[in-house]
Order: sequence, then C-alpha cells, then structure tokens
Amino acid sequence: MTFLIRKPPISRRTVLRGAVGGAAVALALPPLEAMFAEEARAADPSSDPIFGLFYWANGVPWHAGHGADQGANSPGGDVWTPPTLGADFTPSPLLTPLAAHKVSVATGLEPKTEVPQPDNGQSDGHMRGFMVAMTGDRIRPEGFDHPSHTLTCLRPTLDQYIAGHEQFYGNTPSRFRSLCLGVSEARFHDYGHWNAISFTGPDSPVGAIHSPAQLYSMLFDVPADLMALTRRVTLIDAVMADAEGLRGRLGGTDKQRLEAHLDHLREVQRRLDLSSGTCDIIPAAPGDSADVVARTDIMAGLLAAALNCGLTRVFSFMLSSPATTHVFNNLGVPNGMHQVCHDGQWEHVRSITEYQMLAFARLLDHLAAAVDPMGVSVLDRACVYGASEYGEGYKHSTAEMPVVLAGGAGGKLVRGYHYREQGGNLCKVHVTILRALGIDTPSYGFNGGETTEHLTGILA
Repeated sequence: MTFLIRKPPISRRTVLRGAVGGAAVALALPPLEAMFAEEARAADPSSDPIFGLFYWANGVPWHAGHGADQGANSPGGDVWTPPTLGADFTPSPLLTPLAAHKVSVATGLEPKTEVPQPDNGQSDGHMRGFMVAMTGDRIRPEGFDHPSHTLTCLRPTLDQYIAGHEQFYGNTPSRFRSLCLGVSEARFHDYGHWNAISFTGPDSPVGAIHSPAQLYSMLFDVPADLMALTRRVTLIDAVMADAEGLRGRLGGTDKQRLEAHLDHLREVQRRLDLSSGTCDIIPAAPGDSADVVARTDIMAGLLAAALNCGLTRVFSFMLSSPATTHVFNNLGVPNGMHQVCHDGQWEHVRSITEYQMLAFARLLDHLAAAVDPMGVSVLDRACVYGASEYGEGYKHSTAEMPVVLAGGAGGKLVRGYHYREQGGNLCKVHVTILRALGIDTPSYGFNGGETTEHLTGILA
C-alpha cells in the first residue's frame, strides 16, 4: 500500500530569520506552491490585513435626520443615505464616486458616550463626534476649554490602537508601525486635534506628512545606517541556516524556487548600495499639487506602493483637518468650508463633500491597483474606515454620523452592504473593524459607549 505523505502548508507570512550583530533580521520568501495548497488557502486566505483611516472634514450636507432646523434649511434633502438596505444597495448621489469599489456603509449611528455635567461645551459635535469616531471614548474632561477649543483624548485613536496591538503585528512588524498622511494644509487651529487626527494617547498627536517629496524620501531613500550595515556583513549568511531547515519541507519545484530566490537575494545584496533594499519596485519621484484630489492621487500612489511591499500595514489619511478652513475655489466656493457650513450654504457643502468623496475614490483606486504576485490587491487585504467629525457642519449635529468601510479585510468584511440603525451606537463600527482584523474584541467603547455588538451583515 502506498501512502501519500502531505507536507504541512507553509504560511505566506514565513520569512527566513537570522541575526546580524545581535540584531534579528528577516528576509521575505517568494511565492511558493506550499503556501497556496488548498489547506493553506483555507488556513490563510490572504496576506496579513491592513487597516486604514480616511478622514474628511465637516460631515455631510445636513438634512432632516440631523434635526428639524437642519431639515427646514436643506434644499436638497438627504443625499448621503442610500435609498436601499442590505447587500448590493443602490448608492446615494454622494456615495456614487465610491460605488466602483463596492464600499459598505453604516447610517443612523451616533455617539453614546456620557457627557460630564456641567458639560462646559463637551457636547459640541466638533469635539465629541470626532473623539468618539476616532477613539470610542469621550473627550478628556481635564484640561478641556471650549472657548479656546483646547481638548485631547483619553486613549489612542483607532489606528494607533491597532498599530500597537500585539495581535495585529505579532512577531512580524513592518518597518513603520503606521503612516500618518495629510493633504490639505488649511487649519482651523494649529494645535491639538485640529492639526492631527492620530493620537498615541492623551496630549500625544502624531503629525501628518503632507509633502509627497518628504513621504517619498522617508519610504524609499536608503537609510544611512543600512548602507553602513551592508558594507560590514552579508544578510544572506545570517539566514542561511534557516533556509537549510526550510528545504526539507519543500518539494522539488519549491526547492528550485527557493534557490533561485536566494541567488536573487545575493544579487540584491550586491546592489544594495544603489537601492533602498525595501521594495522590489520603487515608484518614480513624485511631483506635487495644491489641489486636494491631485495631491491625494500622488500621496495615495506612494502609500499603495509602501503597503504592497510591506513597509507598513496601518495608515491614517487626513484629507482635510477637523473644521477645515480649506477654500475650494476650484468649485466656485469663495470662503473656507467651515464658514460655508455655518453660513448655511448647502449647495456649496454638497459640492465640496462630493469632491472629497472623489479624493477618497482616488485613494481606493490606488489600493485596488496595487496587486501582489498572487493577484491579491492591497484593497482586498484592507479595511479602510472612512469617517468625519460629526453628522453635519451647519449645527454640529452628531446624529447620522457618516461611516464608510472599504475593502475586504482578507474576506472578513462583506462588500457593498448598507447597514442602518437609527440612533445606533457608533462604537459598533470599532467592534466590527477590530474583529475583521483578527483582534479579540469582546466589547469596545468607553464611558457609556460600550458595546459587544458589531454591524450585522458587514462582518463576514
């Protein structure tokens, strides 16, 4: 009788490991058949997940769902909420730019965190809505000052919580724990959350990179210490023992691929002085633009390349900062967006919001176009959370907070689904995201915002 001995599948996350000068080093492997056996596909259907936060300012055009006054001064009504529910929903006018990527949306949600009494302005949607959308918690009461708009968070924003969670990166950290990017440089204030949407903790904002040239240099230029290291030691030797052990687990075809890969790495080692040693394909040096969509296009192209070659798996993308004063004069809008909202210029706000969704679509275009050798795109691997600081900017209502979830998270998110829950808990979004990324989350939300529930229909 002949027995078929099945070799155990190899994870696509497998790397060759060793040590150089007391420091751990790792080199990636090429795609091997053993990584993509049926058993391996079942156990590891995609590469490591990616989380992204896309932020735009001043919510969406106001309508009756935000309040009676908003409804009475909304000439176009609700142009955000899709007219149908569930799978394959019909996109609303403002979601149409994102329709090609089958984004999912949640509508009707709002903050449930407690507001300390006396609130002294802590219920202001500019601040409360932002803090719950980003952290699942309320504003830190200590140090809050409404007249000067001074405030901070009680805990990290969701992107930084994920970047620091041991279940996300585990033993395979990327070169950058996270990247924080921005587009518009217009500011309501130049401090606190008005200037940055990512926080590692109270009073600890992470500044965004707005310059394409600066981002390119950080991602793809050769670090000086790496150049010195490559002149002293051969990384290939450091992992050769691990490679020898791996050979015994491979079939003939994979052994040949491994040998060819090691030969390639030796050649790469020889040429490290001329390249960054971080990505096989390095984008061309970028230009720049003051236009929001055009700069998004440039920054998103660099970001997608970095995500695709594993430089990071977490990012925030601040298209426009909270209460932005950006003047969208290309749309015929004469004043900053914050003022336009308070002046009740609904049509201008609609035009600006649609333009911001076009920028969001350009980001998703780049993530979808960045594909690995197995045909898996960055967007397939990603969960991109689209959010703003409140429901609308006319009266700062936190009802009907806009929520977009783009990408498949490696099959953990259902795409093209409209979840609606009038008055539902906004922190259900956080639970959904964290569970989709494989982070154990019995509950999330704080100070009255706690929930154990996720968005049914969206979490696969």
